[in-house]
Amino acid sequence: MVQIEKEIDRPLGQASRRPAGKRFGWLRKGPLFAGLCVVVLVAASASIALRQKPFRTPEVVAVSTPETVAAPQPVAKPKPATAPTTGGPAIIRVNPPAGEGGAVVIRDPSAVGQNVRIAHLPEKALIEDSASGPLPIRAADGRRPFDVYARAWSGARGARVAIVIGGLGLSQTGTQTAIGKLPPEITLGFAPQGNSLGRWMQAARREGHEIVMQVPLEPFDFPNVNPGRNTLTVEASSDENLKNLRWTLSRTTNYTAVMNYMGARFSTSPEAMGAMMAELGKRGIGYVDDGSSARSLAPELALKNGVPFAAGDAIIDGVQDRGAILNKLDELERIARAKGIAIGTGNAFDVTVDAVTSWASEARKRGIEIVPISAVASDPERG
Repeated sequence: MVQIEKEIDRPLGQASRRPAGKRFGWLRKGPLFAGLCVVVLVAASASIALRQKPFRTPEVVAVSTPETVAAPQPVAKPKPATAPTTGGPAIIRVNPPAGEGGAVVIRDPSAVGQNVRIAHLPEKALIEDSASGPLPIRAADGRRPFDVYARAWSGARGARVAIVIGGLGLSQTGTQTAIGKLPPEITLGFAPQGNSLGRWMQAARREGHEIVMQVPLEPFDFPNVNPGRNTLTVEASSDENLKNLRWTLSRTTNYTAVMNYMGARFSTSPEAMGAMMAELGKRGIGYVDDGSSARSLAPELALKNGVPFAAGDAIIDGVQDRGAILNKLDELERIARAKGIAIGTGNAFDVTVDAVTSWASEARKRGIEIVPISAVASDPERG
């Protein structure tokens, strides 16, 4: 019989017949195929188990593990922090407050100062008792009056203007008016010859003002031109000048810096000025130069002795006229927009207080931030 080879040649209704060996051949290949599948699965499982990371991302896989609490580590004594004076806030590490379990607390340097509610109260750790009264001193933990008594500010990088109005304490009415009318961002300077300085200091601090103490320094043509009692002079001995300086420093507390009152001659003497700066650096207070003398050695001596330093760009009330004062304040605004900061100094005359109060309100609307003097001082301990 002839074997049918093709489907088309096979009669309808008859199924093809395969040889018995070929019909069931796949059964003999089954065990081999199954074995290969097992090998592949085992290899894949081993690959997954040995991988350092699972195929799924950590965000998708939620793993519940018991929380491990590390033992508290000893907290190192804080070192002086560093921060650029023209930039934004920097990071400061301070001693952890009680109850924070040894964690490192990070704070904004612009908020290191006293709470406003207690700003009028001296910090006991920053006071040294003396025969003439309380003297500012660095605390045992390194804190300085310059930092603790500073008024907080935004820390922003915009144009900033600092204004110091001095002569407070000499006139009771004028002092009360200046403290009450001037915006709290204005720094107030107290004259050591003033009366009731402790009371006025507390009133100023309650209103939010940062304060500085004015130091009478020898001008040219002294004593015909006389800054007042206990003036520091070039011809005096170091001990005498130190005694007079400490008398001035003890007149009140809670100030961040001292500012010269006159001193065109004194500020040119490296010996006299250097001895004063060494004392200020030891006590942790700053120095503000009103900018009246181009020959002043204050910048380099402040840097040498680690004293925070600020120099005035303009005396705003050399002419006691409202229009002239406003022009000077506008000049400060231009300087601040060009350089980032500007510093002005003046006195607590009624016309000055009125002009500064009015200008500050308008300057804020133009994007100028009024800041305390500590916010624009260069600080050798912060870089």
